[in-house]
Amino acid sequence: MDKEKFYITTAIAYTSAKPHIGNSYEIVMADAVARYKRLQGYDVFFQTGTDEHGLKIEEKAKDKGVTPKQYVDGVAGEIRNICDILNTTYDKFFRTTDADHEKCVQKIFKKLYDKGDIYKGKYEGMYCTPCESFWTESQLVDGKCPDCGREVKPASEEAYFFKFSKYQKQLEEYIESNENFIYPESRKKEMINNFIKPGIQDLCVSRTSFTWGIPVDFDPKHVVYVWIDALLNYITGIGYDPDGSSELFNKYWPADVHIIGKDIMRFHTIYWPIMLMALDVPLPKQVVGHQWLLSGEDKMSKSRGNVIYADDLVSLFGVDAVRYYLLAEMPYTSDGTITYDNLIERYNSDLANTLGNLVNRTVAMSNKYFDGKVMSGDTSEELDNELKTLAVETVEKVDKLLSEYRISDTVEAILNLAKRCNKYIDETAPWALAKDEANSERLGTVLYNLLESIRFIAVLVSPFMPETAEKILAQINTDIKDYDSLKKFGALAVGGTVGTAVPLFQRIDAKEMAEKIEAVNAKYKPKEEPKKPEIIGLAQIGIEDFAKVELRVAEIRECEPIKKAKKLLKLTLDDGTDTPRTVASGIAKWYKPEDLIGHKVIVVANLKPAVLCGVESNGMILAGECDEDTVKVIFVDGMPAGAKIR
Repeated sequence: MDKEKFYITTAIAYTSAKPHIGNSYEIVMADAVARYKRLQGYDVFFQTGTDEHGLKIEEKAKDKGVTPKQYVDGVAGEIRNICDILNTTYDKFFRTTDADHEKCVQKIFKKLYDKGDIYKGKYEGMYCTPCESFWTESQLVDGKCPDCGREVKPASEEAYFFKFSKYQKQLEEYIESNENFIYPESRKKEMINNFIKPGIQDLCVSRTSFTWGIPVDFDPKHVVYVWIDALLNYITGIGYDPDGSSELFNKYWPADVHIIGKDIMRFHTIYWPIMLMALDVPLPKQVVGHQWLLSGEDKMSKSRGNVIYADDLVSLFGVDAVRYYLLAEMPYTSDGTITYDNLIERYNSDLANTLGNLVNRTVAMSNKYFDGKVMSGDTSEELDNELKTLAVETVEKVDKLLSEYRISDTVEAILNLAKRCNKYIDETAPWALAKDEANSERLGTVLYNLLESIRFIAVLVSPFMPETAEKILAQINTDIKDYDSLKKFGALAVGGTVGTAVPLFQRIDAKEMAEKIEAVNAKYKPKEEPKKPEIIGLAQIGIEDFAKVELRVAEIRECEPIKKAKKLLKLTLDDGTDTPRTVASGIAKWYKPEDLIGHKVIVVANLKPAVLCGVESNGMILAGECDEDTVKVIFVDGMPAGAKIR
């Protein structure tokens, strides 16, 4: 009988720079799912890779003095190396510069043009180079990109457009009839309310202002828009072709799941499904948007100096410890965080103490009390039955949680079984039983139950920490590691012998590790401090110009998000006058409404009103741009509302 297939993909990584550990979470998560599905008996195909075209790449290559292809070859090599360092088991590493992909994208573009879904026009609007995205003036937030908050530039050029608007109703009906297509539910609501219901616009799908992209073969001065090119990887990578697809494509498509970051849900749940509808290709079964991994409380950024790389972490802590931390630390509904202190704490508590200590002392006791022989576990008491039941129930729980992509909860369920085993040791006290020969049978039962429970843990943890699982199985000396052996407690063979007890994870001394971390971080510190900007380079104004600006202290009385605007907060201010003042401010990325209410701020009181996302904004509050990713509001809580700033 043929195995049930399972096709899983990650988003393909953009080759602008070496990925940090936050980018690496996705590949480890997808790998854990792929490994677990293989354990369950599925025929799995796991694809990842790199996205290599676009203006940003062309500019970076120019800065480096190399060709775009030379540049992406180097970064793609780094990305693949990190995938390998993290012990991921992808079946295909895909690149958008692969010749067969480029040829297929050209065919697809021509097919959609011939069908009338792509048409020629002129684009006039704003373009964000880092996001490779076009925006209209009304979509901007405080004049900047609504996705990343960076500067945008006016763009006007001849372009081809995709009739995405034509498929709006069809997409809405599909989402309604496939409730788990967009997952989790919070992402689904965000896509429907913020992007679909307001109306899907036709999208510019070609560029003429740069050349690093796949040429439109029937109009060579155009290159295919990078997002169109990139999204098609999920089908071209397994052999889709408009003229006749491969057996691999026919076998594995539709994809069972796309694992992607929450910031690119719009592309994967609106543009990608519509592209497939236009091609008459079935849609993927599910798109799962995961949270971000932050460095402390901030996004990772080279300018902040808080970037951590996977290869450095593996050199310090080992690959399985890094995999465990990534998978255990990312909550289902909120962003995760990584710091060296947290990693050391989890390593010592979860891996060294809970798991490592359990395996070490169980194997050591088996060798000490029975010369390593696995004794019969036939007799049982209530404590034994509780442990056996939990072991079997843990398998069921892991199955359910993993099917819902609640990865951290899945890992926690396995660790909880290890914790219960440690408690079982304390409850049964094998060292006390060993003092009386009459308790030999009972002691043998206790150790059997522990060894079999450890086998359950090893099999279940193998998708998450594969090397550790093999070490555990070697210490209890069994090759019984198939999924079916977990259906019932007791598969471990009686009469065999265990191996030697070797610590799985040596406890980390925080002080010693701090010195190693400092040595790693030193690699990324600039050789000299950057020069401070010279004030004389600033454009100067007269005192009469400054006097035109009326700055007042105002208290934030109310604050709420603005619908359809991810970056904007609506502030209701008391500026000492009789009328409350409404201001729309693009600070939602850095502040929650409850963090602001009651604080005093400085407002530009005589600024011309502007309508932002349907809200009339009367003024602007002052804030400092600390770096490209950090903005801090200037609070003046000790001053009365209405006070003038001079």
